[in-house]
Amino acid sequence: MHTLADGLRLSMNWMDSLILVIYFVVVLGIAFAAKRSVHSTLDFFLSGRSLPAWVTGLAFVSANLGATEILGMAANGAQYGAYTVHWYLIGAIPAMVFLGLVMMPFYYNSKVRSVPEFLLRRFSSSSHLLSAVIFAVASVLIAGVNLYALAIVLRALLGWPIPLSIVIAGVFVLIYITVGGLTSAIYNEVLQFFVIVAALVPLTVLGLIRVGGIGGVIDKVTAAEGAQFLTAWGGTGFGQDNPLGANWLTISLGLGFAISFGYWTTNFAEVQRSLSAKNLSAARRTPLIAAFPKMFIPLIVVLPGLIALIMQPNIGQPGSEYDYNSAIPLLMAQLLPNGVLGLAVTGLMASFMAGMAANVSSFNTVFTNDIWSPYIKPNMPDSHYLTVGRVITAIGVLVGIGTAFIAASFSNIMNYMQTLFSFFNVPLFATFILALFWKRMTAKAGFWGLLLGTLAPIAFYSMYRAGIVDMDSAQGVNMIAAIIALVTDLVVSVPIALATKPKPAAELAGLVYTKADATDSGEMQRGDEAWYRKPALLGWGAIVLAVLCYVPFSL
Repeated sequence: MHTLADGLRLSMNWMDSLILVIYFVVVLGIAFAAKRSVHSTLDFFLSGRSLPAWVTGLAFVSANLGATEILGMAANGAQYGAYTVHWYLIGAIPAMVFLGLVMMPFYYNSKVRSVPEFLLRRFSSSSHLLSAVIFAVASVLIAGVNLYALAIVLRALLGWPIPLSIVIAGVFVLIYITVGGLTSAIYNEVLQFFVIVAALVPLTVLGLIRVGGIGGVIDKVTAAEGAQFLTAWGGTGFGQDNPLGANWLTISLGLGFAISFGYWTTNFAEVQRSLSAKNLSAARRTPLIAAFPKMFIPLIVVLPGLIALIMQPNIGQPGSEYDYNSAIPLLMAQLLPNGVLGLAVTGLMASFMAGMAANVSSFNTVFTNDIWSPYIKPNMPDSHYLTVGRVITAIGVLVGIGTAFIAASFSNIMNYMQTLFSFFNVPLFATFILALFWKRMTAKAGFWGLLLGTLAPIAFYSMYRAGIVDMDSAQGVNMIAAIIALVTDLVVSVPIALATKPKPAAELAGLVYTKADATDSGEMQRGDEAWYRKPALLGWGAIVLAVLCYVPFSL
């Protein structure tokens, strides 16, 4: 089991503790306030489709600001340097824009309550059940990461026992989701976004002051790791070496397309935030609004990873007291004064709870609507499914506690997360894209493509862990696994689709791409026609800005 070094122990005073207590009180207050709006399963699972775009947009990006983002991307910064910006610029923004501009009209207008339910309408119950089970398993595995990360951080920083830390975080997430449903989770994610930013900005600023500013970072990292460590594309030609262990093709196709599009367009923990928006215009703008803060998150996550590398040059090395996951806690222990320290600890707790809540709230929705309702207890009153949703939330938290320790074998939890994405999200994306853009795609093709597309990367990764496949880095393995998942799904699906009978065209209305459906603006509300709210402007603006953000790392 990998744990953070005990040398990171913090000395928190009453002011720091008070900030933490106030945060928990506010979180529970939001939950009980949201309870008043929960009267049906639509309210509990999708906030009654009533939330404004700015709320769902901030929740969209906050749901991703969990342990994987804070600890994992800082760990990536220390381990891989500026190559980590790929996860934001090519590994997030294009897919978020694609979701908003192309895919959301089909999700939202079909009135589905989850991603698997879309496959039920497009294909059959076999593809639906398979995708629901795959997503449920992935959700609790990812939820466990956030619990585990929080536990080891609180043990190292505050001296709390790991079981106590897990129980405290799990209980608070359980309370505010069970009481207030998705509305509580989303409004708490908006709060958590600001708390996380407020916690990480002082950490970054004080870190820069300690190492001599941006110039000091460049000079010291270049001297220790070489100039290539601060580039995004340097050394990515075929046959060249780089810390990431990947070339430009695997970065572009494996991360930029397979993993990225698989995660951002079919991961229901994210899509659920868009589906809770008040109308189609707000739903489309949700990931587009989120794209703008997303591309600047590296300044307060990846940059601290580089600063930690300067302050502790042997971080992550064999025999070192600190693994890569220690980057953020290391800076907190060495840089932050009391008061700011309490805010930073609160920010970390907010990030872990946001990540876990996103996965638990999506897990309870998929299990209730896509497994329990159609296959175990169909045709029950709505109140029955509302009760099941609350009960399964508790079960999801308990299972998340159990899966938390699977992440313990990874010194960089982002490696673990990307492994899960390549297994589960990539084949689902391949199946979904074929379903959406190819009328000839059939139910049998969808089932076998998804099943074998999931098993293929698992087999490849198992060979890597057994030493049969030799790769330079875990992230390089994940990118190759994602490509294998994508290709396997396509190679299996296409011939089966051509050999089987598709649904009649009349049954595919609203489920297969047409220009009319893709450009449908839906029911507009006052203010939606404003130029700054036009999805196309937001989407292409985000793409252009992401390209410009690459410039400093490409010279």
